[in-house]
Amino acid sequence: MANSKVMDPNELQEEGYSKRGRRLGVYIYVLPNLMTTANLFCGFISVIFSMQSNFKAAAIAVVIAAVFDQLDGRLARLTHSTSKFGAEYDSLCDLVSFGMAPALLMYLWALNPFGRIGIMACFLFVACGALRLARFNVQVDVVEKNYFQGLPIPMSAGILTSSFLAFDELGWKPSDEVFPPVVLSWLLLAMTIVMAFVMVSNFRYRSFKDLDLKQRLPFRYLIAGLLVFITIALYPEVMLFVVFLTYGTLGAIFGVLQLGKKRKLLKATAYAPETTSEAENDIQEEEEDT
Repeated sequence: MANSKVMDPNELQEEGYSKRGRRLGVYIYVLPNLMTTANLFCGFISVIFSMQSNFKAAAIAVVIAAVFDQLDGRLARLTHSTSKFGAEYDSLCDLVSFGMAPALLMYLWALNPFGRIGIMACFLFVACGALRLARFNVQVDVVEKNYFQGLPIPMSAGILTSSFLAFDELGWKPSDEVFPPVVLSWLLLAMTIVMAFVMVSNFRYRSFKDLDLKQRLPFRYLIAGLLVFITIALYPEVMLFVVFLTYGTLGAIFGVLQLGKKRKLLKATAYAPETTSEAENDIQEEEEDT
């Protein structure tokens, strides 16, 4: 027979029951969330590498995490498996991979000689990254489709980690002495702080979600793409840093000067879609025991 035990509504909610007395179970889409888990693993292993002073491996791990971060969203949209659970899980993993991991790398590699100032700068980056992710989640239904509000945290992490790859390729190393001031060390400190504030700013950054590469385009687009590919392939460590920094800088300049088209709010279509039926909820009532 079905369980007929009557329980207090408050007790039901505390113990994970619905108001009708049925136990709640979580149902998720496995494939995109596995990609998100791979993103988290890369962030975790990056932290381990940083603590071992293997900064190049730590930076590469963050880059791989960014690849998985793109894959989970793409797979979710292609397989129509987007969910609120996936959106929240993705944000938590992003905070580790693109907040904690690059901040720790930057501190142990370049900002350690600054002492408390370096610690607070890296913490500021992590905190602003968390605020950026939280703001995105609550504004997902009104955010502009073609633009990000503030620099996305993966791009900020890409700028910090690619700075190590670029400087390591060029043979530039921050000095262990803070006073007298060393230009490179102070530039890295300033870049970390600026990246933190740009993430929580209202500057608009192009998301390129409206770019449809499946449609026919003029031949010159292929030539332009080929030139960009060759340029990056010649010096990937340096050119990736230049590309990431250019994207972040241009958005900030346009935001300060208030350049660009007039804002137009569009309904977002990614990460947290509206639920269409009870069967699509992440949390559902389980069948009663018989």
